[in-house]
Amino acid sequence: MKDNYDFSKAQKNPYLKKLKKQISIRLDVETIEYFKELATENEISYQKLINLYLADCVTKHLKPKVNWTK
Repeated sequence: MKDNYDFSKAQKNPYLKKLKKQISIRLDVETIEYFKELATENEISYQKLINLYLADCVTKHLKPKVNWTK
């Protein structure tokens, strides 16, 4: 191993923006089951499917239509 390394020509990681962050989120059981069924049909994990769906919402700048009633 060298005593010193030259990082002057180093480049930023091009995949840095693609990194994922682990979070905790509470979802309805029905919502989870829905995505699990779709994921099974498409042979991917339900977490990946939820991420793809949310990423699509971000790309399309979709906003939820919430009707708060008492």
